[in-house]
Amino acid sequence: MQAALVLETGKIFWGESFGARGEAWGEVVFNTGMTGYQEVLTDPSYKGQMVCMTYPLIGNYGINPWDNQSAELQVQGFIVKEAAQNPNHWQLEKNLSRTLAQAGVVGIKGVDTRALTRIIREYGVLRGVITTELDNLEEKAQELKNWQVPQDVVAQVSTKEIYKLPPLAGGKQVFPNKSQDDLRENLQVVVMDFGIKGNILRVMQEEGYALTVVPYSTSAQEILALKPDGVFLSNGPGDPKAVEIGIKTIGQLVGKLPIFGICLGHQLLTLALGGDTYKLKYGHRGGNQPVQDLRTRKVHITSQNHGYAVEEKSLVNTSLEVTHLNLNDHTVEGVRHKELPIFSVQYHPEAGPGPSDSLYLFKEFTALMTEGRLNHAT
Repeated sequence: MQAALVLETGKIFWGESFGARGEAWGEVVFNTGMTGYQEVLTDPSYKGQMVCMTYPLIGNYGINPWDNQSAELQVQGFIVKEAAQNPNHWQLEKNLSRTLAQAGVVGIKGVDTRALTRIIREYGVLRGVITTELDNLEEKAQELKNWQVPQDVVAQVSTKEIYKLPPLAGGKQVFPNKSQDDLRENLQVVVMDFGIKGNILRVMQEEGYALTVVPYSTSAQEILALKPDGVFLSNGPGDPKAVEIGIKTIGQLVGKLPIFGICLGHQLLTLALGGDTYKLKYGHRGGNQPVQDLRTRKVHITSQNHGYAVEEKSLVNTSLEVTHLNLNDHTVEGVRHKELPIFSVQYHPEAGPGPSDSLYLFKEFTALMTEGRLNHAT
C-alpha cells in the first residue's frame, strides 16, 4: 500500500506503508545509528516523535525480547529506506513490520532518507504526518503549520507507581574500615523517572544499587522520606522547561544528598541551579558523538538522543562548571557542582558505543554516595 510523508514545508515523500496503517503526526527527527533500531523504537525519549533512520537497511536482525528499553514502542512513526522482510539472528522473534503493526505504529519505507535528513539539517526539526490516507495532502501540510507538539510527554512515559529493583548478583558494595553490620549492604538510590531507559536501570543494578523508582511528580519530601544514599535523574522526552514540577523538586533536593543526572535529567538539574536550555536545530541522535572529558582530556564516543542542550553562557553565575564538551559542535555535555556532590551528563553512558568508555560515571556516583554514607555513619 502506498503511503506519504508530508512535511510542514509542503514537501511530500512517497513510499510504501509498513507496520500499522492510518495516520501519525509528530516531530520528524533523524537517528544516525547503523544498529540499535529496537532500542530507538522503545526509548521513551522519542515519545511524540517520528524517527528517520539514516542507515539505509533497517530490521535485518529482527526484534527480540531483550533489547527493549521500555514495555512498549514509544515512537510516533518510523521512516526507513529499506525494511528487511526476512531478518536473520539467533535471538529474533519477529520482524520489524509485524512489531510496528502490533503496536499500532505507522511506518513508511522506500523513502529517500538521505534527502529527508538533508532537509532537516537545513530547516531544523520539522512537524510531519505519515499517512496511508492520500487525499488532500496539501491541506495536511497547511494543518501542520498550526499543529502543536504535545507538551505533557513526560507525564505519559513516567511510571505511575513507585516500584523497587534489587541489585544484581556481583554488585555487592564494600566499604573500607566499616563492617557490614554498621552499614546497609547496598547503596539505596531513588530514581526520578522522567522516561527512563531499561538499560540505565540495569547498569545501576549491576553497580550494586538497590533502586526505588518514583514518578516524576514525586515531591522532595517524599523522596527524602525514603532515606536514599543518592538521587538519580533519568532521561526523558520533550522540552525540559515544560517539566516545572521536576525542576522545583530537584532544587529542593540540592544540598541534601548526591545527585546524578543523564540527558533530560542533566537539563533539569541545570535549570534547577539557575542555568538555561535551548532547542538544538536538529538535535543529537545516534551512537557516534565524540565527547571530551575536560578533566582527563580523554575523548569518548557516545550515544545520544536529545533535542535540547544546556546554554554554556548561562552557567557563568551559577554554582556549576562544565566538565564535558561535544567535539562536533562544542555544546555542553556535562556539568558538576563546584562544591556539592552533584553532576550530570547529556549523553548516555549506559548505551556503550565505546563500548564501556563512560561507565566510570556510575563509579563516580558510587564514590560520592559511599563517602556520604561513611561521613553520616561517623
